[in-house]
Amino acid sequence: MKFSGFKYLKHIMIAFMLIFVVSCGKDEPADVQIDEINEFIWKAMKDYYLWVDNIPNLNNADYEDLAKLAEYVNTYTDHEAFFESLIYNRSSIDKWSWIVDDYVALEQYFQGITTSMGYDFGVVAIDNSNDVYAYVQYVVPDGPADLGGIQRGEIINRVNGTTLTRTNYLDLLYNNSSYTAGFADFDDDILVSNAKEVSLTAVEVHENPVHHSEVIDVDGKKVGYLVYNAFRLNYDLELNTVMGDFATAGIEELIIDLRYNGGGHVSSAIHMSSMIYDAANTDIFTIYQFNTFLHNYYEKEHGADYFNIYFRENISQNDVETPIQTLDLPRVYFLTTNGSASASELVINGLKPYVDVVLVGSNTHGKYVGSFTLKDYISEDVVNPNHKWALQPIVFKLANSQGVSDFVNGFTPDVIAAENYRAVLPFGDPNEPMLKAAIDHIKGQSTQKDIPLNFDNLISTSKDAYRFSKEMIIEKK
Repeated sequence: MKFSGFKYLKHIMIAFMLIFVVSCGKDEPADVQIDEINEFIWKAMKDYYLWVDNIPNLNNADYEDLAKLAEYVNTYTDHEAFFESLIYNRSSIDKWSWIVDDYVALEQYFQGITTSMGYDFGVVAIDNSNDVYAYVQYVVPDGPADLGGIQRGEIINRVNGTTLTRTNYLDLLYNNSSYTAGFADFDDDILVSNAKEVSLTAVEVHENPVHHSEVIDVDGKKVGYLVYNAFRLNYDLELNTVMGDFATAGIEELIIDLRYNGGGHVSSAIHMSSMIYDAANTDIFTIYQFNTFLHNYYEKEHGADYFNIYFRENISQNDVETPIQTLDLPRVYFLTTNGSASASELVINGLKPYVDVVLVGSNTHGKYVGSFTLKDYISEDVVNPNHKWALQPIVFKLANSQGVSDFVNGFTPDVIAAENYRAVLPFGDPNEPMLKAAIDHIKGQSTQKDIPLNFDNLISTSKDAYRFSKEMIIEKK
């Protein structure tokens, strides 16, 4: 039986991401027994994977015969292992494709719904020793951590009475749904436990990525400051409101804090960029690039312009068009770290041809590719009820209007700055090192002498618990 992807590409369903129908239906000959999950994985990867040409087992003509395909895919009893066998150079090229056995949890994450303690943290090794501590990066309002009185910048050095080390922090912090966190303070260079302990239990948390906003006076100049922690479509209207407030306040400069923003929806990135720069909706924001099969299909169905994504004038939600509040600034500042990835980098790259983009912090992550969520549909409206496996493989890469893409090492900052993990200040504090570096640049002052000397080494963050935390998701145009 020959599989034809064209038939299934015509069936598109929309949630908050583009979900493609990839199953060929369940009409195989009765005498051929094939693992239906592995069959789904193989066919999805064959049609959609960006690097399909580099995977021989996705290009083997023998597998157009169902019996031979069954013989091949049935050799794998572990579905994740089979998926991994189809990944192109996991260590250096494709670090981001993944598979899940429950797409419901995946879809909830993309909407900001997780089961968590309601705070993000970074795990830091002290002077490259075996001892580690976790510093609180931010707290989700009304979550367990917030209700327990935990604040940004506080330091956790023990869980359930056990001191955190390089060898146990994963089990203690990442693999527990309930624990008691013990806190500490630095006395010069010595970490000393204090009496504070907070018992936490993970619950369903709805996180608004528009975390903090304010207008800061910088020598009489109004500067908008926004902490934005993920690109989530269901919060775009709130983002638009904040930008409208900035416009009403008459800000002259804008600082967007993306230090903890691992990405999200492409549409949200387009919306944010359209709020910053008042482009015509005929100006190209980004350009999609797919594998040859998908490129030819989309060009045939929609024409060559399909790959060009333009700035927008409105946000479309629930059949309502809301005008985008545009600041039309000639310059924008982004605070970045290695945790600033995918859709965060898309905004930076997409705006560079149009406005003066100033990066403050450290190199961004270097993720210029994105994905679709692929489910096993047995008909246009019905997902295979026998399983909940879904794929999030790399399907496309993005270039800006000048053709710039493949920034594998991320974007280099114009101004170097870093958090002082041992003494993290609140968002908006003018002495917070990364914000201060941006403000000093606005003033025309150099801040390099003020960079904190971090002898500690950031080795992990709480977002690492989610394989899809550095995602760039495409939706229907």
